[in-house]
Amino acid sequence: MKHRVVITGMGIWSCLGTTLDEVRDALYQGKCGVIFSQERKDAGFMSGLCTDVKHPDLKPFLDRSMRNYMPEEAQYAFMATKSALEHAGLDQDYIDAHEVGLIYGNDSVAEATMRGLDKFRTFKSSVACGSGTIFQSMNSTVTMNLACIFHLKGINLTASAACASGSQAIGLASLLIQDGLQECVICGGAQENNMWGVASFDGINAFSKRNDDPLHASRPFDRDRDGLVPGGGAATLILESYESAVRRGAHIIAEVVSWGFSGNGAHISTPNVEGPARSLELCLKNGGVDPRDIGYVNAHATSTRAGDGREAEAIARVFGDYRVPVTSTKGQTGHEMWMAGASEAIYSTLMMKNDFIAGNLNFENADEHTACVNVIPETIEAHFDEFLSNSFGFGGTNSTLIIKNFK
Repeated sequence: MKHRVVITGMGIWSCLGTTLDEVRDALYQGKCGVIFSQERKDAGFMSGLCTDVKHPDLKPFLDRSMRNYMPEEAQYAFMATKSALEHAGLDQDYIDAHEVGLIYGNDSVAEATMRGLDKFRTFKSSVACGSGTIFQSMNSTVTMNLACIFHLKGINLTASAACASGSQAIGLASLLIQDGLQECVICGGAQENNMWGVASFDGINAFSKRNDDPLHASRPFDRDRDGLVPGGGAATLILESYESAVRRGAHIIAEVVSWGFSGNGAHISTPNVEGPARSLELCLKNGGVDPRDIGYVNAHATSTRAGDGREAEAIARVFGDYRVPVTSTKGQTGHEMWMAGASEAIYSTLMMKNDFIAGNLNFENADEHTACVNVIPETIEAHFDEFLSNSFGFGGTNSTLIIKNFK
């Protein structure tokens, strides 16, 4: 027996806000979270662009010893998860009495690793690293911290799949619930927002250099795009079996209908059309979904020349003559990287529940590759009950989710 997988809670910590209401309003209003950082330029970045993400204060919630184990992205993830659990009506008594799992996307802990090793080199002593460094610097830092803080006894797994990590976490969690191996899984994605985690990206000219115009720098699908803008934060979704949600009287927000995935099997950083197209096709097939039932596509499109064009061609190939509405919320948020697959599932769900599609910020002119899709440039009122969300990453890893409204 396959179990239906539903979403009963969401929480987010992003440049658009730290509550669902703030983020919903920011999406609708076309708010942009991109800023210029003089600190990054002074440090040697070609691009001083990044996003403005509020640093959380964990002191009211966690003692000093616990905070000592948590790097920046784990702090974001804690705040997002705390909000998601409250949204889902899951208190600690329920968690203690049930086997709740955890799958979270994360693919770097650059700052914590660097600072720990800097102390080692400076003082020529491994003890100088500090007792919390090992727990801060491991790639599984988010899941190990959240699992201990919330006393989670189910699966404890980090999905490390570049910019598809957050989406893969949701997909993996949905499979476990479908197969009856878990009844409830906390899932999501986190991304450190400091300069250290993305310095090497700047070094390969991945970022926009519109330093004098940050609000117009991230331009998914636009002819004049010149690179992405790095972002960060965390996003958490609570996934449950339909039976579990009904049994505890939970408010059901939406249903995870299907997950599709693929590998490009080609260049480590340059995308192709075939890999993303297979991910979309598999997702539609796995869910038994007719492409015309999809009312909106949240594209991965990061504002890079090759990536946006290849994805547009893949979407056009799969949807044929159906001009499905397409946007990339990265015009507003920059590229939230390991977090993006999870945050964009939340952004799209907020749109679906509130009958609008947030415009693709800074889209003015298509080019010969992106003209094949129906990009929505400004926010429109629109009712849709099912959306598809793409996330693609370095190494040619692709992930696609289909989420349906629950009424």
